[in-house]
Amino acid sequence: MPKVDVWEKKVAWVVSVSLAVIVMVTASLTLWGNPLFDEYMLLAVVIAVFPSAVLDYVDHRWKKSIDEHLPDLFRSIVQAQESRIVLPQAIEDASKRRYGALTVELKKMASQMSWGMSFEEALQSFSKRVDTRLTRQAVPLIIEASRSGGRVEKVFEPLGRFVESTLMAEKERRAQTRPYIAIVYVAFFVFLFTIIMLFETFFIQMGELSVLSLALLSPEETWRLFFHMSFLQALFGGLVAGKMGEGTMSGGLKHSVVLLVVGYLTLKFLV
Repeated sequence: MPKVDVWEKKVAWVVSVSLAVIVMVTASLTLWGNPLFDEYMLLAVVIAVFPSAVLDYVDHRWKKSIDEHLPDLFRSIVQAQESRIVLPQAIEDASKRRYGALTVELKKMASQMSWGMSFEEALQSFSKRVDTRLTRQAVPLIIEASRSGGRVEKVFEPLGRFVESTLMAEKERRAQTRPYIAIVYVAFFVFLFTIIMLFETFFIQMGELSVLSLALLSPEETWRLFFHMSFLQALFGGLVAGKMGEGTMSGGLKHSVVLLVVGYLTLKFLV
């Protein structure tokens, strides 16, 4: 997975939201009062959310790859230190190995040091580029170990164990929250199934009775009502799933997009 910079996310938000606003304004001017207006509003929301959802997913996978290879990097540094190899040289040797997305960042560090940048500055630049929680915690310890001298491997050994335990705890947390994410999807699918059953067994038959239909919503009006309800449940249910699964609301954008599309297709073709 490639790295996604902050400016790329901002550009994606600006472009997608601008397109969504254009769609909403056009629909408001040409389709106001038409049942198609709701569908264009859904289209506008998907346009606004989809690019950012994709970039957030790619960025999450990239950062996850960085964190997962940190223990391997620390083990190689410990081995290099035991062979009396200095830290900058150990980083350069590690950049020639396969550490997934981390290899590219190590090569950048090696290039910066070859241009005259100090090891500490290159390491701080690495932490700023990667910007994961584990790197923000590990880099200051590495810098202090480099400044103090002595047996630096004594710092990297417990640091590697700390990173591994943190990653293991994160995997356990994701495994524990996965059933709750499934509950969000199941609840939404049950809601859609209930809508289908109500239309097939109740609303259509009641609408055919001319006397009762005067006091009830028409099938078209009922469809729009349930469309709005499914829209809200899909949007906010996806955000809740992201908060539980990844700890961020932005991580739920992909869930919202999936639920919005599934809900629309279900109501459009099955109801």
